[in-house]
Amino acid sequence: MKKIKLLLVEDEIVLAGVVKETLEANGFQISHAENGQQGWEQYLSFRPELCVVDIMMPRKDGLSLVKDIRSVDEQTPIIFLTAKSETQDVIKGLQTGADDYIKKPFSIEELILRIKTLLKRTQPLLTPSNGSNGIYCMGAYIFDYNRQELRHEKEQIRLSLREADILKMLAEKPNVTTHRKNILLDLWGDDNFFNARNMDVYISKIRKYLQHDSSVQLINVRGLGYKLVF
Repeated sequence: MKKIKLLLVEDEIVLAGVVKETLEANGFQISHAENGQQGWEQYLSFRPELCVVDIMMPRKDGLSLVKDIRSVDEQTPIIFLTAKSETQDVIKGLQTGADDYIKKPFSIEELILRIKTLLKRTQPLLTPSNGSNGIYCMGAYIFDYNRQELRHEKEQIRLSLREADILKMLAEKPNVTTHRKNILLDLWGDDNFFNARNMDVYISKIRKYLQHDSSVQLINVRGLGYKLVF
């Protein structure tokens, strides 16, 4: 049975250890981050199906982390952990994009119940094919076709329309060779020499954009076309 991937972002090491161990015993696959910046990095690489995020953390607080997540992902359920009891703080957390919150101290049983309740409500949204709503997850990158943006923790790249179109064609068929002629005919309408040289320039630029993650590669398949591997 497939395990639900859960990102736990909590700087209290003892508490995080107990939560992680208990959730793993209940069938979850856990990735733990000790601060908000590490949480963002792990979100991009781990691609969780649910996040449990503490609000008060070093380097990047939970509110800022959730804003970053929601800028690229409106679906993944998020639960805030908070030691604060003021109503205003809870409201701010929910307005930021969290789906639920739980106040410290809490019982692990209550947390598991909250997690399972959220998953029941959102499970149909957790398994869209890569590319739904124009969003493609490629290793540590998030490619937003509609916004013509390629995001990585180290930079956010604004793509030209042609670059976005090429990357979309390749991302739609990961690990499969897309023929040069098909790209040229679909995007340029003609596979002449001039258009082919233009495409080669765009391919080189896209390959340079992907240099931050070695697991994502745009491969030239000699005599055939290009393959995006991730």
